Amino acid sequence: MFIIGELINGMYANIGRAIKEKNKAIVQKCALEQVNSGADALDVNCGPASHNPLSDIQWLIETIQEVTDKPLALDSSKIEVIESGLKVIKNKPIINSTTADSQKLEKLIPLAKKYQAKLIGLTISSKGIPQNKDQRLELAALIIAACIDHDFSVEDLYLDPIVLPVNVAQAQMKDILESIKEFKIISEPCPKTIVGLSNVSQGTNTRSLINRTFLVMAIANGLDAAILDPLDSELIDAAITADLILNKQIYCNSYLQAYRKK
Repeated sequence: MFIIGELINGMYANIGRAIKEKNKAIVQKCALEQVNSGADALDVNCGPASHNPLSDIQWLIETIQEVTDKPLALDSSKIEVIESGLKVIKNKPIINSTTADSQKLEKLIPLAKKYQAKLIGLTISSKGIPQNKDQRLELAALIIAACIDHDFSVEDLYLDPIVLPVNVAQAQMKDILESIKEFKIISEPCPKTIVGLSNVSQGTNTRSLINRTFLVMAIANGLDAAILDPLDSELIDAAITADLILNKQIYCNSYLQAYRKK
């Protein structure tokens, strides 16, 4: 299970303040806490309050790279912000993200090739959020076809079925889980799968429980990666144990600690 820490985001008050004040200590503390808790990579997002995202994304990346060499996922809806960040990143980056719209695919796939980045593809289009599994699969196929047309390795593609809050889209949860499984059979080689986990519990009163239950079910359906809060120790323990039960990890009595030290 590839875990991407979600907490370096300008929408959080501490990170937004750090960006404004150029306080490296806050950002670096957040980065190391996530890494030490099990994050394999870190999502980096300036947030909507950033007045100069082109330079802020570079400052965030350079600040994080001073204390860790973990891969970074550049998170922005603006292509120019992502490209600005790619210019200063050291390890193989992740672009978060493209939609299935052709105008985005035509720009972001070549950008991913240029910088040898992995790419997250959201199964969403200008028509809105898909309402069932068939619509998700159709959009996934469009993204994969565009990658093939641009000679971009599908093995470097992560498909996101778009997780919705269970309190407003309960009827879609089963379809979302089934989509994760079926994304794997669209092409050979197959793409990887990813979710923005915190969306599933947005607005609920039992967020941690809903997050970890959905995550374990998604892992059982073939989920490869998730953007989540790695400081939720019960959530990470559940993910590690799910991998263990699926024989992706070797059991020992201290398997939780062993995983975190890997």
